[in-house]
Amino acid sequence: MRRACLIVCAWFTIALMPSLAACKSEPAVAIVSPDHAVRATVKVAIAASPETRELGLMWVNHLRDDAGMIFIFPQPQSANFWMKNTMIPLDMLFADSDGKIIGIVANAKPYSESLLGGFANTLYVLEVNGGYAAKHHIAVGDLMKFSGFTPHTNQ
Repeated sequence: MRRACLIVCAWFTIALMPSLAACKSEPAVAIVSPDHAVRATVKVAIAASPETRELGLMWVNHLRDDAGMIFIFPQPQSANFWMKNTMIPLDMLFADSDGKIIGIVANAKPYSESLLGGFANTLYVLEVNGGYAAKHHIAVGDLMKFSGFTPHTNQ
């Protein structure tokens, strides 16, 4: 009887594995309008250390439509970005500690060394393909909602 119980338990465990794996969500950022409508959701790579923030999306020659990178700073600051060694045009969405978008840089030019952004009190920057913000009607005042990760860093 004990053996039969173990077999049934093992079978249930194996049968539930795909469901359990699906419960683990990928890191993502949803952009939500002030009226709570989800404008877009982006699967993100996380840049939370000085090294990953410095590298960013340099040398990336293609970014899926639903993909991006979230930069997380240790404290709010005036964050400046450039496009040196960045091969594709990007939109940059700057947000404060509440996740509220406080500034947008649209279609940043690849390889440019001009400083972009500089919005005071920036804690998060979401980089996505150039034109993404316009395509999804993303605007200053929208909110970033994080899932699949905790948006903080000590570095």
